[in-house]
Amino acid sequence: MKVAILRYFNPVGAHPSGDIGEDPCGVPTSLFPYTLQVLVGRRPKLVVFGSDFDTRDGTCVRDYVHVVDVARGHLDAVHWLQAPENSDGVLDMFNFGTGTGSTVLEVVGEMGKAAGKEVAHEIGPRRHGDLGATYCDPSKAKRVLGWEARHSLADMCCHAWNWASKNPLGYQQQ
Repeated sequence: MKVAILRYFNPVGAHPSGDIGEDPCGVPTSLFPYTLQVLVGRRPKLVVFGSDFDTRDGTCVRDYVHVVDVARGHLDAVHWLQAPENSDGVLDMFNFGTGTGSTVLEVVGEMGKAAGKEVAHEIGPRRHGDLGATYCDPSKAKRVLGWEARHSLADMCCHAWNWASKNPLGYQQQ
């Protein structure tokens, strides 16, 4: 048996065409879709949970990875599994991410640049249990699969905004 376990941290963005994007049901619990809903007028403002973490700007750091990079990683894993040298069976795990992460306020700033307007937000208290920083080590994915994240935070925000601005009510409008 051949198995590749793929772990990715906060997949975000959208297809660059703007034809496919994220549209969570109900109130989003993730930063990207919530911020996009603020920008298109579906939510009044974003609450940033905490500004006193030991990070670059005091807000949480998360390792965001573009959905297109994740899709490419799946293909790289399939090719790896099909390689003749893996014919006797293999089980391995790979992390897909940037390995560094971005702060909440960095995401808010980049999303505002992508949309050409500021994201309405306020600083609120920390949420119980939030860690200051979580990110992965993608070096094994690069070494074994030849995979690495190609899209920047700016790309993730631009592509997500492209989808949201074309679909301000999500898929329900179609």
